[in-house]
Amino acid sequence: MMWEDLREPVSTWGRWKATLRKQPSAFLLMAQVLVILLLPFLQGSGYGRAIISLLSLTAVIIAIFTVRSTPALTWLSITLALPAAAFEVWSLVEPSSTILILAHCALAVFYFYTAYGLIAYMFEDYWVTKDELFAVGAAFTVLVFAFAYLYLAIQEVWPASFTSFDGPGERTFLELLYFSGANLTSVGLSDVGPIRPQARALVSVEQLGGVLYVAMVISRLVALTVIRARQ
Repeated sequence: MMWEDLREPVSTWGRWKATLRKQPSAFLLMAQVLVILLLPFLQGSGYGRAIISLLSLTAVIIAIFTVRSTPALTWLSITLALPAAAFEVWSLVEPSSTILILAHCALAVFYFYTAYGLIAYMFEDYWVTKDELFAVGAAFTVLVFAFAYLYLAIQEVWPASFTSFDGPGERTFLELLYFSGANLTSVGLSDVGPIRPQARALVSVEQLGGVLYVAMVISRLVALTVIRARQ
């Protein structure tokens, strides 16, 4: 049914809700990109971490809605999201090393599960929808965030796990997010590098994951798109 076929005009909010129901992956991708673009302006301010955490929790809520539209189990996504949100809020009140490690690990686990749900969603049928195309980008950004949170946890457990142009030290979330994106895309354009064995091991896993993502997910969707175009 088209919008023009409805007897009563649809409100702007109604259109947004309908779009969210049909294309939740697009909203998740938009939320993730918004966090990335705002990080340079927020991470240096006193209230920046609170706003970043709020945006991260918003992305978590959108991720729950997205995973609910995929074969992944709704109750499991909520079970993973609740402690992630709780630890993230707790870390704002009490930014101790233990709480930060728990918060970063909980968010990483939830984002990995969200990526699994999105990939399962893209593999469940034999035609490509518009939302599945958005899911390609959403799943990729979710994986970038997941590994970045793991890198934050690693440098809390093993300080000076990463180095940059100013030498070994604690790296910001933006630096590790940039480093994670460079690894997952296999472009290698980053001034951040791992120097401890634990960090290097995780970086190797992310590099392998990036290659497998391109080989398995993107190539499959491209093939399905070509097949559909020929029919």
